[in-house]
Amino acid sequence: MPASQIAAQLYTLREFTKTPADIVSTLKRVKRMGYDAVQASALGKIDPKELARIYEGEGLTCCATHTPLDRLRKETSSVIDEHHLWKCRYTAIGGFYPTDPATADWTGFAADYSQVAKQYKSGGLSLGYHNHNHELASFDGKSALQILLDGCSKELWFELDTYWLVAGGADPVQWISKVAGRIPCIHLKDMIVTPKREQRMAEVGQGNLNWPGILAAARTADTEWFIVEQDDMYGADPFECLATSLRNLKEMGLY
Repeated sequence: MPASQIAAQLYTLREFTKTPADIVSTLKRVKRMGYDAVQASALGKIDPKELARIYEGEGLTCCATHTPLDRLRKETSSVIDEHHLWKCRYTAIGGFYPTDPATADWTGFAADYSQVAKQYKSGGLSLGYHNHNHELASFDGKSALQILLDGCSKELWFELDTYWLVAGGADPVQWISKVAGRIPCIHLKDMIVTPKREQRMAEVGQGNLNWPGILAAARTADTEWFIVEQDDMYGADPFECLATSLRNLKEMGLY
C-alpha cells in the first residue's frame, strides 16, 4: 500500500476514460494531481493486461473496482483473474435496484449476494456493497441498509457513500461505526445547498458534511481507502474537483 490512502474514483472522470488512449492520459493527470491510487469504474473497453501495465507504468494502485452483479455471477474466474492482474483485493456493486422498489425483497437479495461473495473468498477477492439514498427507505420499520447489514454474510463489506447517506437522512458517522471492521473502502463526497434550496454534490471540504467526525470514525473503523468521488460537477472541470478534494483532505490531515 502506498503512503497515501486517498484514491480517486474514476467514475468522476468517466467522460475521459472511454478509450485506452483516454485512460492513459487521464491516469497520468490523476497521478500528477497527487493521487497514488484509483478505483476503477466506468472505464471504456480495454484489455485487462494493458490496464495492469498502465497502472504499473504510472505508479498507481488500483485499490478497488465496481463490477456489475450479473458479471460477478456469470464470470467468476475472469473477474478474479483480472483483479489478480491489477493486484486489487476489493470490488463492489453500485447498488441493488429492484424492479418494484415498494415491494423489494432486501432480505432475499442479502442472502443471494452473500452466496455470490462466498464464491470469491477462496480467490482472494472481497465483495462489497455501495449505497445510494434508496437504501435508507424503511421496510416494516427497518431501513434497507440495516436489512443488508443484518442479512449479509461477514464476507461482504460496505462501501458507504457519505453524500448518499446524508441524502437519505442518515448520519455517516453513525453508519461508519455500525459497519466497523467491514468498511475497507469509503466514498467521500460533500453536499451543499444552493440559495434556491437545491441539494448538490460538492468537493470534499466545500460543503456541509461533518468531515472531522467522518474521518475520525473511518479511522476507528479500520478503513483502508478514502475514495474521492463526485457524480455530478454541474459544469465544473472534474479534474479540478478531484484536485480540490485532495487538497482539502490533506489539509484535514489525511494522507
